Amino acid sequence: MATQIGWYGLGSMGLAMATNLQRHLSSTQALSLLYSNRTLSRGDSLQQLGAVPQSNFKDLVSRSNIIFTMVSNDAVLESLINTAIESPGTSIASKIFIDCSTVHPQTITSISSRLSSKSASFLCAPVFGGNPVATAGKLVFALAGSTPEVRHNIIKPLIQDVMGRKVIDCGEDPAKSSLLKIAGNIVTVSLMETVGEAQVFAEKTGLGTEAMEELINEAFGPIAGGYSKRLTTGAYAPELNTRPGFGVSLAIKDANHALSIAQDKGVELPSVELARDNMASARDYAGECLDSSSMYGILRQKAGLAFWNEKSRQGGGK
Repeated sequence: MATQIGWYGLGSMGLAMATNLQRHLSSTQALSLLYSNRTLSRGDSLQQLGAVPQSNFKDLVSRSNIIFTMVSNDAVLESLINTAIESPGTSIASKIFIDCSTVHPQTITSISSRLSSKSASFLCAPVFGGNPVATAGKLVFALAGSTPEVRHNIIKPLIQDVMGRKVIDCGEDPAKSSLLKIAGNIVTVSLMETVGEAQVFAEKTGLGTEAMEELINEAFGPIAGGYSKRLTTGAYAPELNTRPGFGVSLAIKDANHALSIAQDKGVELPSVELARDNMASARDYAGECLDSSSMYGILRQKAGLAFWNEKSRQGGGK
């Protein structure tokens, strides 16, 4: 029997990933991707590529053998899994669920146990990289859960050179890939904070952000350079009718996961705490339509500059 793949979650990351997956399925003459989302019209471009919309998650699960999810937080994921498990007349035995979101390891462990009790498999596959990386199919995946055969022979071929450039195998415990993602976020939010500080320093001293950005790209690599570009192009505070590259509230949630786990283990993360507080201050000042790099606006304010640079959304002062 042909394998039917389903996808739920079409935010900026999920849509890019699902698009690459549908293109792969089409090129290999496999069954077209089934997809669903809270706002189904988000998948119109997917439908144009041949993917097939489903009105809700229950229908998606009932018609799919493999189900990917990419959602905003733990509560949304738990709600979806509850729907899959508790839907009357729908058996999930032998189905494979793969979640690509960033959620707490305890949530992952709980979901995995519940799905296993229904004879379903669960893998955790969070990703590293922003929307441009997802669009290019160059994400890094941390993959864990189920058996080596399922990970390597069934799921990895749907990821490697399709949605991602690299799959890091974290073993059979799905919580391990969640932990790796959260550990990676320690680097991510700390680096964004550092790049923001350097660019504010460059602007206030008269050095200039252009020379600073060139140095960041050349000396510290394209990831740091990409964070700098979010600042200098104004993407840290986009227009209100656009979607941020990675929303500030999602980044705060990720930072809080890291801080919670660190506190439990007696580890201090001062740079993450600082970045989290600056992101929260940015959200308080300018609202939800902000990128995760919006701590830059607060760093500017602390230095006596306006929250908004000349290329960002205008509408405020110091």
